[in-house]
Amino acid sequence: MSQQTLNHTEKRAALALASVFGIRMLGLFLIMPVLAIYAREYPDYSAALMGFTLGAYGLTQALLQIPMGMLSDRIGRRPVIVLGLLVFIIGSVVAAMADTLVGIAIGRAVQGLGAVAAAILALAADISRDQQRTKVMAVIGMCIGLAFATAMVAGPLLGGALGLSGLFWFTAGTGVMGIVILLLSVPKAQTQSARRDALPVASELKSLLKHTQLWQLNIGVFVLHAVLTAWFITLPTQLESAGFATSTHAWFYLPAIVLSIAVMVPMIIRSSRTDNQVFWFRIALIMLCSGVFVGDVFGHSGLSLAVALLIFFAGFNYLEASLPSLLTRVAPAGSKGSASGIYATCQFLGAFVGGSVGGWVLQYYQSLGLGIFSLALLGLWLFSTLWMANPKPVTNVTINLQAVNGSQRNGLNQALAEVTGVEEVRYAPDDEISYLKVDKKQYDEKTVQGLLQQYQTTN
Repeated sequence: MSQQTLNHTEKRAALALASVFGIRMLGLFLIMPVLAIYAREYPDYSAALMGFTLGAYGLTQALLQIPMGMLSDRIGRRPVIVLGLLVFIIGSVVAAMADTLVGIAIGRAVQGLGAVAAAILALAADISRDQQRTKVMAVIGMCIGLAFATAMVAGPLLGGALGLSGLFWFTAGTGVMGIVILLLSVPKAQTQSARRDALPVASELKSLLKHTQLWQLNIGVFVLHAVLTAWFITLPTQLESAGFATSTHAWFYLPAIVLSIAVMVPMIIRSSRTDNQVFWFRIALIMLCSGVFVGDVFGHSGLSLAVALLIFFAGFNYLEASLPSLLTRVAPAGSKGSASGIYATCQFLGAFVGGSVGGWVLQYYQSLGLGIFSLALLGLWLFSTLWMANPKPVTNVTINLQAVNGSQRNGLNQALAEVTGVEEVRYAPDDEISYLKVDKKQYDEKTVQGLLQQYQTTN
């Protein structure tokens, strides 16, 4: 079987796991573009409670993101994923049956308890070969982005037909669908390899919390999702005030997202070719600020809101795609899973803070105060990029040492560290794997393969 293409098992696993991940995220995102409108129908409505409800899933998701990943390493990936999806279904049913906004907030919080992201990514790592793991992860990542775009369009359409309660019943159904796909379509994995590519390791978390460059990215994703959630506290009602029924909001989101992707893709290509990502990072942040400003100051008409959406989503999509790539470059070799766990925790905390604090700001300081709140967060993030450096064009390589005699592994790792283009070598004895961070432009793969064959031959 060719090492350059996905085999049948990897293709099947990538599509199935991407579907499970995407279905769950779709269920979480569907409520975002409509909650601000339908929440006003509940007797205990307040702007602060509505904002808290919108972001409630982020708090519980953040609290369990790392523990659920570690649990999957103890009891298995599938049991954790099934458990998480069952909890997600229960939360959806609680929200669907609620007759108060507090009840919906509880349901949303329960939804977030089913934090299965790390377990899904770990299962993808178990099933895929080292050479193809990046492609499998990319398929899953693209499906998450597709889930968000679909939710922006489907949320208003389904909300208009089913109401808010019906939307939650729909999300419960998607959870059931996710379990069915997992059990019937995801191949069973016999081995657990390269766990540090996907799973957090408890012993690494303390040192990573002191990593300055990683904290720049963690704070960035926190602000990004805080501002996104805060904006959707007012955006649906702004569209309604401009004279557009809820079911028509989809036709604002769809072209804005499509056009924003058309703007975002050239930005990513240009930044990758010039290795000047900090510059394009700042451009994207300025776009976010501009989108929030236009939406807040000129958001009385459909045209101005459409322009604001286009500018905002172009910057958002660029940053959402670029931050994980930067994380891979910056994280120490073999620590991607731990770094990603902290990163995801900050991402979901951002959604919670953006919803809860944003709702409180809206209640007491109206939409102008919420706009200032969002711009202040973005301004601080933009200011922090003054200390941001362009990372080296590095990538991670995983070397399985199971076929190498244990007494010779130290010598092999020392030899690997001397190979041209190898920046860092880290050996994980529990995985029997060496993690390499290499310069993509200088990496001498033939020499590495030759060393591996030499040490395997002398075993």
